[in-house]
Amino acid sequence: MEEPRKVSRTLVSLSDKEGAVELCKALEALGVEILSTGGTAGLLADNGVAVTQVSDVTGFPEILDGQVKTLHPMIHGGILARRGDPQHEAALAEHGIRPIDLVVVNLYPFETTIAKTGVTVEEVVEQIDIGGPCMIRAAAKNFRDVAVVVDPSDYGAIRKELEANDGCLSLPTRLGLAHKAFRHTARYDALITAYMSKQLDGADPAEEEPFPERTTLNLELVQSLRYGENPHQRAALYRDVSEAGLTPSLIEADQLQGKELSFNNLVDLEAALLCVQEFEQPACVIIKHTNPCGVGIGDDAADAYQKAHACDPTSAYGGVLGFNRPVEGGLAEALSKTFVEAVVAPGYSDEALEALEKKKALRLLRCPGLGEGQDSASRAWDIKKLIGGALLQDRDAIDLVSNQLTVPTKRQPTDEEMSALRFAWRVAKHVKSNAIVYTRSDRTVGIGAGQMSRVDSVRIAAEKAQSDLAGCVMASDAFFPFRDSIDEAAARGITAVIQPGGSIRDEEVIAACNEHDITMVFSGIRHFKH
Repeated sequence: MEEPRKVSRTLVSLSDKEGAVELCKALEALGVEILSTGGTAGLLADNGVAVTQVSDVTGFPEILDGQVKTLHPMIHGGILARRGDPQHEAALAEHGIRPIDLVVVNLYPFETTIAKTGVTVEEVVEQIDIGGPCMIRAAAKNFRDVAVVVDPSDYGAIRKELEANDGCLSLPTRLGLAHKAFRHTARYDALITAYMSKQLDGADPAEEEPFPERTTLNLELVQSLRYGENPHQRAALYRDVSEAGLTPSLIEADQLQGKELSFNNLVDLEAALLCVQEFEQPACVIIKHTNPCGVGIGDDAADAYQKAHACDPTSAYGGVLGFNRPVEGGLAEALSKTFVEAVVAPGYSDEALEALEKKKALRLLRCPGLGEGQDSASRAWDIKKLIGGALLQDRDAIDLVSNQLTVPTKRQPTDEEMSALRFAWRVAKHVKSNAIVYTRSDRTVGIGAGQMSRVDSVRIAAEKAQSDLAGCVMASDAFFPFRDSIDEAAARGITAVIQPGGSIRDEEVIAACNEHDITMVFSGIRHFKH
């Protein structure tokens, strides 16, 4: 095992200067020479730390508003030189370069800059660090001889190890710091890449390549989970830093009470969030195993909940609920009388929190922006992991366009039927295929999900219905391959159907509708959800 390396000379160049003075005073007490730049050098000198300006080492002043100060062989030669390598040591001696054993650097505040309201591209570009990443990567590459520290939270541990080991750092410590440093610069570059990509949003879609030749997922750990879908599976929740600022998002939601969120809770909450965003009116979605088992819209969130719950009260037991309006006291009282796993909503009144507080296990999430549309979230990719690769696609964020709808049947839909069909179509988008949804204009009445045969979904949706289907409408996520689904629906009193169309047996299906006096709308849009 390689011996620890003595730290005799360090370079400190910081944007975030928290803890810098204390660290450098500890280094000075150990006899470490300290080099520094600009504002960091000034801070250290003002606090009584003996510091050498980098410009005195390089013999060259900082130029271009401080953008060029450490990009010099006197600095990078001292960082990259391999100790014990005769050629490297000869080069150092020839050019009068002294080794640097510890690099303490963090980067310009790019992330906080892009988060500011009204920030300009010029202001953002100024916060793209050049010298910092170069020093970090150089030190991390030469981890066998050099330590690099990018996180102020590591200062304490570094001080303790140096003080306990006569100013030396072990190889495992240097390797761990190098790993963290490369992670740090990779994240920084991914943030810049994501920002640049957003600047291309206004480009001509015909000229823009939607999927880059190479892409990097930049994920940072939010929390470890107790387990995955099942107790024998490990799991964790990560934040995609390239999608920072997209709202609403479970990642940015506040958990106000309840047990720790599970893997399955998060998957179901995401399904609830995506579905409830479909509606401008106050809406409630009840999710069970990622499928809606009830959806309602109403005068307020409480009215919407009553309609959603009435669709399938049995399945709603132990469900996950999504609201696009704040939860108020009366609704909270109703929720407190049944078993609910989790709720996501844009907010909760004080009375609601008081009413739900007694449900200690109930997980309450406050999700900023929920109910304000999904334009920003729809720009994010939908990613499905495969062994050895991944599938990327646009999110299914399309909406119906009136002038693209066609009615191939003899009878045209009434205004009330059209309203119900639009509602049913939005719900069907969020039901696992093969999906059939029976609705009225403001609530689901029966839902058939995830069947291998479409006609089975038609039958199951009818069997699940708690009320008479007469006068309801039906939505299908894909075309009907045979007329049997229409015959089944007609037998239960369905008066209108919406589906994509496009089957080789469309004429047969249209004829069945005409026989039963059912009006049918072709949307031209399929909504498979696998």
